[in-house]
Amino acid sequence: SGMGVPKNTKPGTYEMMSSGVAPSDCIIKTEYGDCIPTNKELAAASVELIDKDRREFVLKDALRTLYTEYDYIIIDCPPSLELLTVNALVAANSVLIPMQCEYFALEGIADLLTSIRMCNRRLNRGLDVEGVLLTMYDPRTNLTVQVANELKKYLGNKLYETTIPRSVRLAEAPSHGMPVTAYDKNSKGSLAYKALAREFIKRTEG
Repeated sequence: SGMGVPKNTKPGTYEMMSSGVAPSDCIIKTEYGDCIPTNKELAAASVELIDKDRREFVLKDALRTLYTEYDYIIIDCPPSLELLTVNALVAANSVLIPMQCEYFALEGIADLLTSIRMCNRRLNRGLDVEGVLLTMYDPRTNLTVQVANELKKYLGNKLYETTIPRSVRLAEAPSHGMPVTAYDKNSKGSLAYKALAREFIKRTEG
């Protein structure tokens, strides 16, 4: 919906993973970029995939047909480590982890990195941690600075220099069916995401 695609648009990710619909038939072209939408039925996919052969590779096998069509394919994952997320980790070359500057998030990232390393050993030898991106960043608070410093010591250059600030415009943009870079291109959030894109490309192509 943040790219102007109506909710419950079909076919989408669920139909691609559960019914074998071709990814090319699921792509919605928008003025902001191409996407494969997700509807509420995807919640049932984890259960339906349990009995499938190569259940961890369903998403990778589907997206393989698109590899020559795009420079980058971004897979947005729920913040959980169930079968859908495992499919995303198997399909991906690298993982970019967004996290808030809070201690619960700091504690959780160690568990997430352990899970990524397990996936790397068992299912996807090419999987790497692209980096960690700090979101809802507010440098005026001591907690934000403390968490950022801890992550810098723990992650080194895996911590992105770009941070995404707290921004009303960021929160408003999806309700208008637009990414923030189109909704208010000069807002703090928009400028931060443009900086993120530049840093990401520099890191991946440098």
